[in-house]
Amino acid sequence: MFNDKTYSQKMDKTIEVFQKELTSLRTGRANASMLDLVKVDVYGQAMPLNQVSSITTPDARTINIQVWDLNNVPLVDTAIKKSELGLNPQIDGQLIRLPVPDLNEERRMEIKKLIKSMGEKCKISIRNIRREANDDLKSLVKDKEISEDDEKTNEKIIQTFTDDHIKIIDTKVEAKEKEIMTI
Repeated sequence: MFNDKTYSQKMDKTIEVFQKELTSLRTGRANASMLDLVKVDVYGQAMPLNQVSSITTPDARTINIQVWDLNNVPLVDTAIKKSELGLNPQIDGQLIRLPVPDLNEERRMEIKKLIKSMGEKCKISIRNIRREANDDLKSLVKDKEISEDDEKTNEKIIQTFTDDHIKIIDTKVEAKEKEIMTI
């Protein structure tokens, strides 16, 4: 039996991941979630930054990273420099300060392009989920588990899910671009 909810949930999950990627983008304001995608090579594996340190934002222009193990400070420093955040870590013992500079026009345009490409990748994922659903429908018709009328009905439902999710992506892309371009 065909369950359209499964595909809707997959699409929701894709948008969740996209949302998380968007929050990690730098907007000129200090935000601990900017560092969510930074992974540090410690103890023989890549770990999220928040699992080797505590991250705070004492003001709108600074992020403080309190590294728990002194031996990991240079590794955290390297991981931040390798990330494409364009931040310059300042080390003070086990505390790493990240001053968040204002975004210049050129950087804003780069981020805007990045947002568009992230949105496009997310839309591609949504369309792949649609294709997967339609393939499943075709095989169910072929195996005579559902009728062709059921297939058409379900294809319409899946297309509606796809359209709705793509609208959500467009809205999020637009909102983030507006946020980036606002000085």
